[in-house]
Amino acid sequence: MELIKRILFEDNHIIIINKKPGELVQSDKTGDISLSDSIKNYLIIQKKKQGSAYLGVVHRIDRPTSGVLVFAKTSKALTRLNEQFKLRLTKKKYWALVDKKFPKDCNNLSNWMTRNRKKNKSKAHLNKVPESKFAQLNLKRIKEFEKYCLLEIELLSGRHHQIRAQLSSFGFPIQGDVKYGALRANKDKSISLHSIFLSLSHPVTKKKLNFKVLPMNTGIWKIVLYD
Repeated sequence: MELIKRILFEDNHIIIINKKPGELVQSDKTGDISLSDSIKNYLIIQKKKQGSAYLGVVHRIDRPTSGVLVFAKTSKALTRLNEQFKLRLTKKKYWALVDKKFPKDCNNLSNWMTRNRKKNKSKAHLNKVPESKFAQLNLKRIKEFEKYCLLEIELLSGRHHQIRAQLSSFGFPIQGDVKYGALRANKDKSISLHSIFLSLSHPVTKKKLNFKVLPMNTGIWKIVLYD
């Protein structure tokens, strides 16, 4: 089962997965098979669960994005993990590819964000506007390639499409993200945004858990990281 190769950690309480780009986290109106569906199927078949398997979606990353994702296998674990995310006790870092001209002295972006639910899109504003929420992230340049600059981003808030909207507003949309201003789409409809690191406390043992996984050897990541 292909999913097994992408399991970073699993016990009786949680399961940590390396999500593929283009993979839905949870079922939607498209009817496509979601990662949640695949994990439930894995639990039923591989773990010999009877009937339907419980799986709680703790947090989400966008469909075209890849990387570390945690799910809860019990309702108790879900409640405790939700509280951690709500109180910002977790730590998340992302990698993003943008144009190589990204300024070397930029290490923080702060905006006020609004969300258009009908278009499933957010907008970053320099100043506070009606119904906006404050959004902030830290970033640093990791490496420069022929055409791109690799950024490491630490989220300090959790807004809808935050990284995508803030980088676009700054004039540097993520490679492949045509929804937010990139000139060209990737062939697989992914965007070059990857959840590379997640740190949290185990919901039962309280042990600090750190997970880091590089982007998969596909698409533009294959060219800049692996070739």
